[in-house]
Amino acid sequence: QVQLVESGGGLVQPGGSLRLSCGASGSDLDYYAFGWFRLAPGKAREWVACINSAPRTYYADSVKGRFSTSRDDATSTVYLQMNSLKPEDTAVYYCAADPYGSAACPALDYQYWGQGTQVTVSS
Repeated sequence: QVQLVESGGGLVQPGGSLRLSCGASGSDLDYYAFGWFRLAPGKAREWVACINSAPRTYYADSVKGRFSTSRDDATSTVYLQMNSLKPEDTAVYYCAADPYGSAACPALDYQYWGQGTQVTVSS
């Protein structure tokens, strides 16, 4: 069983930055892939980014060049650095984990999910 806790959300002005953290607890987390998703009001859930166990990172076109994800296996923490934020980035952001860590992580059906953290981009 894996538990995930996101933090770092908040209110930021357009053009600003935030860093989200996802603290994971469980066994053999080094082998897991971690993904970031977001859910905005009235929209379908959107995959944002992920990092597998290699580690290799993948990004949605909507955030490429602005967001970056990383992992610290020593502390079992995954990060999402978000720069040049836009109002359309406003959403609840979720961290997810899957034990098939060597896979191309955009294609994973993530098994574990956090509770989400709100990100609001507004002036």
